[in-house]
Amino acid sequence: MASSSGNSNSSGSTLLQISGSEEDLHQLMNERKRKRMESNRESARRSRMRKQKYLDDLMAQLTLLRKDNNQILTSINFITHHYFNIEAENSVLRAQLMELSQRLDSLNHILNYLTDPTLNNGIWVYETEPFETSADSFTNFTLNQPIVASADIFQY
Repeated sequence: MASSSGNSNSSGSTLLQISGSEEDLHQLMNERKRKRMESNRESARRSRMRKQKYLDDLMAQLTLLRKDNNQILTSINFITHHYFNIEAENSVLRAQLMELSQRLDSLNHILNYLTDPTLNNGIWVYETEPFETSADSFTNFTLNQPIVASADIFQY
């Protein structure tokens, strides 16, 4: 029996060793779990910080883009105003061009008359029949006189 009691003592210490190992294992698992939780917390904190930095960067970019947008809108308004002013000036210049072209055509027409070989020294003479001495001569007097035109009568 002694041997059986010796066995019971050794089996009791083995149980203690097993239960001690289980307890060590349990503590080890708890320690690992605690470290993993702490690591996860730290990772979550870093993730929140990265997210906050990303949001701050987006807000800064938004502010910068709004500022750029306002500058572009101001520039567009200025250029549009300038465009309309130039368009109005172009309309005035086109009207002046048309008027001056008409004047030039008129002056060229006058010049053609003045350089016509039927003219005498720049004076156009319209000749009619010679002066008659009949009774009708007084009424025809005005019709038989030469018509004289000079470039001085055309004032532009």
